Amino acid sequence: MRLSRRGLLAATTAATVPFPAASRAAGGGRLRTGFERLAADGYAQLAGRRVGIVTNPTGVTRDVRHIVDVMHADPRVDLVAVFGPEHGFRGTAQAGGSEGRYDDPATGLPVYDTYLKSGRPLADVFTASGVDTVVFDIQDVGARFYTYIWTLYDCMEAAALAGKRFMVLDRPNPVTGRAALGPVLHREFATFVGRQPIAQAHGMTVAELARLFNGEFLPTPVPLDAVPMTGWRRSDFYDASGLPWVPPSPNMPTPDTALVYSGTCLFEATNLSEGRGTTRPFELLGAEGVDGRWAAEAERLGLPGVHFRAAYFAPTFSKFQGRTIGGVQIHVYDRAAYDPVRTGIALLVTAKKVWSGFAWRSDDWIDKLTGSTRVRTMIDAGATADEVVAAWQDELAAFRRIRREYLLYR
Repeated sequence: MRLSRRGLLAATTAATVPFPAASRAAGGGRLRTGFERLAADGYAQLAGRRVGIVTNPTGVTRDVRHIVDVMHADPRVDLVAVFGPEHGFRGTAQAGGSEGRYDDPATGLPVYDTYLKSGRPLADVFTASGVDTVVFDIQDVGARFYTYIWTLYDCMEAAALAGKRFMVLDRPNPVTGRAALGPVLHREFATFVGRQPIAQAHGMTVAELARLFNGEFLPTPVPLDAVPMTGWRRSDFYDASGLPWVPPSPNMPTPDTALVYSGTCLFEATNLSEGRGTTRPFELLGAEGVDGRWAAEAERLGLPGVHFRAAYFAPTFSKFQGRTIGGVQIHVYDRAAYDPVRTGIALLVTAKKVWSGFAWRSDDWIDKLTGSTRVRTMIDAGATADEVVAAWQDELAAFRRIRREYLLYR
């Protein structure tokens, strides 16, 4: 089945991916996002279409104007609707929330809520909005459990059901696209933090993921236009892009947060704080009763590119709100050598070793985040971080082979 689906994608891609000369950009020079290239072409790809945009506060130009405002003001674009994901179009909602249905005060456009909608209910939203083309432009952070990529997946599936075209405007993966890392989701653990079997740190851009979803996972491929960037290389971190950083969600304040997130988000599934309610979420981890032994134990592992400092902090919300707790702060000193997923596993192993109070969340959320029971059961059985990492290498290698077919950049 995969071969026939890939053959279908290959036949479709040549006709539907615009700007083919730039689709395998070698990088170098000034980066231009998918939106910048679309606008520079006079929005020719959207001519005659009724357009709806799936976006959030990250959908901005390099002079930080929102693309909805820009396109709404341009007579060459018939923009008729906006679709907001988790946290909302304007980004006011915390994790697990959205802004609901409203009319945008700045443009008067109707804003529809996509959060937790999929399949036919989401297709009905697209139909009710009156659009014939759905455009996606959201900054991702490179982790399987960051929900915007599954908003992408759900919107592609719904667009196919509703008979709409779909366009993805590409943006950089802020933590590079060098390699996929971590365990691959097992299908029986599929949720909104992982719909399909991809690696925990996928190492892809959203346009590449859209091509992967269309070719491997969607029941019916959607007519897809992927507008790639130029000037981006797979080895580039976000600061090489020259683009402004807009927090994609309230607890993703900087590219440094994104760098560690694909590993330390796993602490959401424990009784330790993952740093929400601090100025360094996902870089600060801790709990009451944790002391300097944790940082010392983690430092002894000699993990590449990172040091660990004993830290004490008082979260302003979320776990341990207003209480002083002990833990670690992650200090990445060599981004190229740093492996966020291996580091996250090592921190789980060492936390359990030095702190008798360590516990998983009672709903086994760790299984949803890692994509199987393996990480939890191996750590509970006393496995080392290296043993846990070794256990997923075969499935990761298989995913990397599939992933290669859908990459757009060198």
